[in-house]
Amino acid sequence: MSHYMYEFLGLMAVFSIMIVSPGADFAIVVRQSIVHGRRSAIMTSFGIGASLLFHISYTILGLGLLVSKSLFLFGMLKWAGAAYLFYLGIKALRAPGMEASGEAPGAIAGDAGEKNISDWRCFLMGFVTNALNPKPVLFFLSLFSALVSHETPALVQATYGLFMATALIAWFVAVSTFFTMQSVRERFVAWGRWFNRVTGLVFIGLGIKLATQQAG
Repeated sequence: MSHYMYEFLGLMAVFSIMIVSPGADFAIVVRQSIVHGRRSAIMTSFGIGASLLFHISYTILGLGLLVSKSLFLFGMLKWAGAAYLFYLGIKALRAPGMEASGEAPGAIAGDAGEKNISDWRCFLMGFVTNALNPKPVLFFLSLFSALVSHETPALVQATYGLFMATALIAWFVAVSTFFTMQSVRERFVAWGRWFNRVTGLVFIGLGIKLATQQAG
């Protein structure tokens, strides 16, 4: 049991550094927080966590190695992810300005199509943003290869993954809570259209970075 605990603590130590590093997941949660509010951002966070379980599941099953070694599969996943980030970026660039509406917690007034977004759509947005990123394939493959013994049962590895997904969701729920605090959101909303332009360029930049990602 102590062996598994050492493995788990090692995984969580590395993973805790990884989850606080800004990337596409962080950018989408921040934008959801400012544009759509806390509930939407939290649902997006759960989508990201579910996608993490997806990545960990196929890594445990050995499919991650197949993706990392196949230039075709890796490239297909990479370009799909880049295209989705470009889509999010262009959509953000075309979005109208924002105004504080006075609703709690800090809803904004803007385009109705942007404001009325379902929980399922938010969840799916988080899931797709993370799932179409091939970087977790390489990350979890190298992480599990380095820190988890081949003799560790799949059920135990799955338990590691469940705790990692829970930690990721907790982190992004905290991010969602911070960025939907009235004083914080009002500062970003005050930027109006500039906030949409900046986040749009961030998504496009992340898409370009992803498009240039190499498999090995």
